[in-house]
Amino acid sequence: MNSITGTTVHLLWFAPNGTDNDDDSLLIGIYETNGAAQAAIQRLINKPGFVDFPEGFQIHPRVLGQDYWEEGFIRD
Repeated sequence: MNSITGTTVHLLWFAPNGTDNDDDSLLIGIYETNGAAQAAIQRLINKPGFVDFPEGFQIHPRVLGQDYWEEGFIRD
């Protein structure tokens, strides 16, 4: 069995207000390369909604098998 742990993937998010606010953010897709994520942006940038916020696309590289939230959390 091949392990993919340690592989970098590229999460493509769309946040129309330019923030990481979960209420407004959309996970568009997860791609093997930055280039594939950039190509997805080019396919979507002129679509309804996206066209109004072209700066809203964000690519976040992440390594598989790595924790990214380790602090815990507090509920209000």
